[in-house]
Amino acid sequence: MAKTASELFLEFSRNKLRTQYWPRLRSCLESLTDEQIWWRPNPSSNSIGNLILHLNGNMRQWLVNSFNRAADHRDRPAEFAAEGGTAGPALIEILGDTVQQGLAVLELLTESELLAEYDIQGHHVTGLAAVYQVIEHFGLHYGQIVYVTKMLRDQDLGFYRELNATRKV
Repeated sequence: MAKTASELFLEFSRNKLRTQYWPRLRSCLESLTDEQIWWRPNPSSNSIGNLILHLNGNMRQWLVNSFNRAADHRDRPAEFAAEGGTAGPALIEILGDTVQQGLAVLELLTESELLAEYDIQGHHVTGLAAVYQVIEHFGLHYGQIVYVTKMLRDQDLGFYRELNATRKV
């Protein structure tokens, strides 16, 4: 039996988060010191630590709390105001827990929930738009974290080494 567009969308979203974004982001965090995690190139920029807190808040608000119809107590400005205090392993645990909860939501969503409307962060959106926002948003900040990690470590992280073997770049 052929999969529906909703099933394919949710499968793709889970796969991106589970097998690419989260494991690679986690490996970046594991490779950095706490000082590197909280380093800011300038006062107008965010540290990796800020981005981790922000990803956690976004996923919890847009995916976990919205679809579970749970109260939302997000303090978005605090995600960007933090200047340290949370060590790398704790950040991994915080975001890892939220990612697991998000994956559980993505596992159970139905087509009717994707088509339903939700009010999230002052936006009136469909469930499909909420899921897309979370995955796209995670990918955007994941890319920033990879870039800063490569800059701080001065090395290729090897995330696409399998493409080098195929000569398909």
